[in-house]
Amino acid sequence: MSRNRRATAGLSCVAAATWLSVSSGVPGPKARSTAIPRASELASSPPTVTTRKVTAAVTVGTVIEWYDFFLYGTAAALIFPKLFFPAGDPATSALLSFATFATGFAARPLGGFLFGHLGDRFGRKTVLIATLVLMAVATVGVGLLPTYSQIGVAAPILLVILRVVQGLGTGGEWGGAALMTKENGSRRPGFFGSFLSSAVSPASSSARSSTPDCPRS
Repeated sequence: MSRNRRATAGLSCVAAATWLSVSSGVPGPKARSTAIPRASELASSPPTVTTRKVTAAVTVGTVIEWYDFFLYGTAAALIFPKLFFPAGDPATSALLSFATFATGFAARPLGGFLFGHLGDRFGRKTVLIATLVLMAVATVGVGLLPTYSQIGVAAPILLVILRVVQGLGTGGEWGGAALMTKENGSRRPGFFGSFLSSAVSPASSSARSSTPDCPRS
C-alpha cells in the first residue's frame, strides 16, 4: 500500500463530505420543529424524498469513513511494523503496531459523546460533515507521516495521535449518521437506519482488497 493510496483514501472523505452537504438537504437546528410527531402521523405519512436522499448520503459517507478506518488495520499488519516500530523482534513490532490499531476503537465512544453533544447544539448535518473531514485529515496525515528512521520516536507518537483522531471521527460519524437518518420523520426509521449497518461490510471488503498481499481466509 503506497502513501498515495492512503492519501487518496483520506481525500475521498472530503469528497463525501461535500456531496453530503449538497445532497442531504437536512434543515439546520433552527428550522427543526421540537414537536414530537404522533405514531398515527408517522404511520400515515409516506417516506419523503428527503429521507431517501439523507439515507443515501449518510450511507455513502459511512462506507468511506469505515473504509479509511479499516484501511489502517491492513497497514498495521503489513506496513507499520517496519516503518514505525523497527524493534529487533518482528513479533514485538507487530504487537506494537496492532496496539495503535486498538486505540482507534478505544476513542470511538469518546467521539460519539463529543459529536453527539455538538450535533444537538449545531445540527446533525454540520457535525456529520465535520467528522468526515476529520477522518480525511487524519488519514492523509497517516499517509504523509515520516517514518521512524526519519524522525525517530516522534513518528509512532504522531501515528497514535492520528489514530485517536480517526477513532473520534468514526465514533461521531456513526452516531450522527444514525440519528440523522432516523430523525427525518420517516414511518420506517428502522428500515432506513439499517442501511448504515449494511455499509460497514463493503467498507471492510474494500479496505481488505486494497492491498493484494493481504492474506485471505
